[in-house]
Amino acid sequence: MFTAVALYLALINLLAFAAFQADKRAAENGRRRTPESTLLLLAAIGGTSGAFAASQIFRHKTRKQPFRTILWMIAIAQAGLMAWLYVRAVAAR
Repeated sequence: MFTAVALYLALINLLAFAAFQADKRAAENGRRRTPESTLLLLAAIGGTSGAFAASQIFRHKTRKQPFRTILWMIAIAQAGLMAWLYVRAVAAR
């Protein structure tokens, strides 16, 4: 199970990273953009690290509000979920 979760997280983070990169290139070239809701969905389903990395590397959506606030809220919610799952797993032992 751990291997499947790790593979999923690696793939979703790569996908989020690629989506942010593609959106940045589209913005630079005046092409159709990726909707912010799609970028945030990719982060919400596990691609938060890829989203933050791409945002910093490509300097994309670094000041856009409320996008940045929502991305941080997703990250905080995910951290809380991970902490809750950890505590629950330890208590079950």
